[in-house]
Amino acid sequence: MKPGKLLRRPHDLKRQCLAAVPSTVDALFSLHFSSSASQSACDQAQVAITPRALLGSVQSSQWHFVEQVSDRLTPSLISTTLSALEKRPELALGFVTRVDTRCLDTRTSCLALAIVSRLPDPRPALQLVKRIIGSVDATVKEVFDELVSLRGQSGTKSSIVFDFLVRACCELKMGHEALECFDMMKEKGILPKTETCNSMLSLLLKLDRRETAWVLYAEMFKLRIKSSVHTYNIMINLLCKEGKLKKAKEFIGWMDGLGIKPNVVTYNTLVHGYCSKGRVQAALMIFKAMKAKGIEPDSYTYGPIINGMCKEGRLEEASKFLGKMLEVGLVPSAVVYNALIDGYCNKGDLETALSYRDEMVRRGIRPTISTFNLLIHAMLMEGNTLEVDNMMREMGEKGMAPDAFTYNILINGYCQCGDAKKAFALRDEMLVKGIQPTRVTYTSLIYVLGRRNRTKEADDLFEKIIGEGIRPDVVMFNAMIDGHCTNGSIERAFSLLEKMDQFKIKPDEVTYNTLMQGLCKEGKVEEARELLGVMKRRGIKPDHISYNTLISGYSRRGDMNDAFRTRDEMLNVGFNPTRLTYNALIQGLCKNKEGDHAEELLKEMVNKGITPDDATYISLIEGIGEVHKLKEMVTLE
Repeated sequence: MKPGKLLRRPHDLKRQCLAAVPSTVDALFSLHFSSSASQSACDQAQVAITPRALLGSVQSSQWHFVEQVSDRLTPSLISTTLSALEKRPELALGFVTRVDTRCLDTRTSCLALAIVSRLPDPRPALQLVKRIIGSVDATVKEVFDELVSLRGQSGTKSSIVFDFLVRACCELKMGHEALECFDMMKEKGILPKTETCNSMLSLLLKLDRRETAWVLYAEMFKLRIKSSVHTYNIMINLLCKEGKLKKAKEFIGWMDGLGIKPNVVTYNTLVHGYCSKGRVQAALMIFKAMKAKGIEPDSYTYGPIINGMCKEGRLEEASKFLGKMLEVGLVPSAVVYNALIDGYCNKGDLETALSYRDEMVRRGIRPTISTFNLLIHAMLMEGNTLEVDNMMREMGEKGMAPDAFTYNILINGYCQCGDAKKAFALRDEMLVKGIQPTRVTYTSLIYVLGRRNRTKEADDLFEKIIGEGIRPDVVMFNAMIDGHCTNGSIERAFSLLEKMDQFKIKPDEVTYNTLMQGLCKEGKVEEARELLGVMKRRGIKPDHISYNTLISGYSRRGDMNDAFRTRDEMLNVGFNPTRLTYNALIQGLCKNKEGDHAEELLKEMVNKGITPDDATYISLIEGIGEVHKLKEMVTLE
């Protein structure tokens, strides 16, 4: 082998490397290339770190050296290096991201930000300023003041660093700090960019600080900061949230007048706003208007309309609208299919609901946990526990674990069926899986205990969850009151009403209706009627159930004058009699042997389009005893 081809010896290799690297790092390279295994990491701590050595390592992208010494760098050394990298922002970024944050002070961090902000991509600067806010021991105001100082020293007119600071505050949801920076920029005569103002407006909308958003928007006009289509979209969204749909729609005309063309997001925001207020027809008009303007609707346009139609029970129209969506090549989301599934489940048409689940699978749209929850709830309402088990098994096969909503649906379903054992077993399963039962979970369990005459257990569970820090709501109190009223514990039920006041929870019409039913069950109709007055004094409007409860109470006692007086009162306040009203009155009349009057009520009932049920017939048969006559009266063959 020729001498020139011989492998270099370690010290020759070291000499070559040191020729390209400042000699001050000789000790470090001696450690790296030494063949001695006895050298320890502690020796590296003695290596001298000079500005020249550090800069050389950064310029040659020797990042391993920077990382090894990063925790021993001083702010002065970092600042000197950064200053030399003023025209190499990509290297400055690589350097500062590898420096131990404990070695950075406010000034050094701001210097790094000022250099990195020159990169064409804004994301690194935003990430860096968020890191500064999160790690440097300084307030946002102190960071701002330091950036002002650096700007003055450099003589630059660039204000981009202040925009980054505001936008970073917005991304961190620091609304107060973002607005503080905005005010400080105004004081220094620095105008924020439109994008920065948009970030603040978006954050204020998310934080539901609507009034502040309007103040900021007005300030933009005052400062002559131009609004973009994004600005208008935000403000249209704000108007929709405030329910000012007409004004939101007028904004589009205003935009056109200013030469700013509305985009698909503008129209989608309006469509969503109208649909969220239940005004689907108006949303359809906007849908047509955007198409007339040459703006093609996307899946975000169709989705709210389909969902709105489903909520209104317009399921056939929703299905046709889905067809139109598919015709133009748009792919519906799982949310769209869930809206249809929910609509048909609520209608009791489980077969169609399942067909939509199958359709979404065929189209490659993965069912969500909500899809399964909707179907499981519908199956439980039909008492089809076998299909529920199959659905749960299918969830497992698809790798989906039941969530708190799934368990609450299951527990509520079994509670409604009176299966307390299964319901509590599911609660235990939740705990084993690390899913914490919610207030909804416990409300269902309290309900089933009350219905199973296990009020002592319901009381114990109620006290236990309060002790665990779960604050009861009106629904939970209503479940407790219902249990005690059902089992004749009226005094305990009223003590719970007092406890609601202690918790500062306002009772509702359900609370009082339950108490009235409990009193009427014991024949204390006068006391129940007094509660009607209490409701009115507390600003709670009695509903048709309140009046029907009293009518039933009086009818059971045979006090038909009071029953009919309450019926008239019910009519005067705008409630029409229901089947329950007529059944109660007919039952009372038959009990008093007033068959003729009962016959008249039956005719009135049928004329009003209310179909008699088994309870109606049983009462009439007992009162009249002539089945053929009843058939003639209700025109039955």
